Amino acid sequence: MAERPGPQGGHGLLYLTDEQLRKGIEAMFFAYRGFTAAPDRILAEQDYGRAHHRALHFIGRSPGTTVGNLLDILGVTKQSLNRVLRRLMDDGLVEARVGREDRRERHLHLTETGRTLERALSEAQRDRMRAAYRAAGPQAVQGFRQVLEAMMDPEMRRHFEGGDAPGKAGSR
Repeated sequence: MAERPGPQGGHGLLYLTDEQLRKGIEAMFFAYRGFTAAPDRILAEQDYGRAHHRALHFIGRSPGTTVGNLLDILGVTKQSLNRVLRRLMDDGLVEARVGREDRRERHLHLTETGRTLERALSEAQRDRMRAAYRAAGPQAVQGFRQVLEAMMDPEMRRHFEGGDAPGKAGSR
């Protein structure tokens, strides 16, 4: 496989076969299936889905985030997010507090019950990531992160890096 210098002085692959790309795509599918298996089981016990998990994750990561911020991060419709949030609030996992500066804003927080569920979901994924990282080693972990970041749209990469992350309370 021919290589050429990449944008940060590393080596970028100049040529990849369709078979190599197909294997990479399939590896992503199967890895994602494994990554979500334990959380899916936990969620199913309470009749929740992955949309609920994503909302819990990002609200837990940035307590006080607004509905608008969550919409930006998740890239879903307002109607879809409202359905998810309504269920989480009705079940006592999320609470919405009126904004101090702008009373039209609703700042989202996990309740103790929501934090407990979010911790269980995240711990299952951290365990899987920890085991995979240890098995692969530090260089592979760094390469994996570089690949994931390169696959992100620029706006999502900014959110991930935290520079103008809409997941932070008070932004937007």
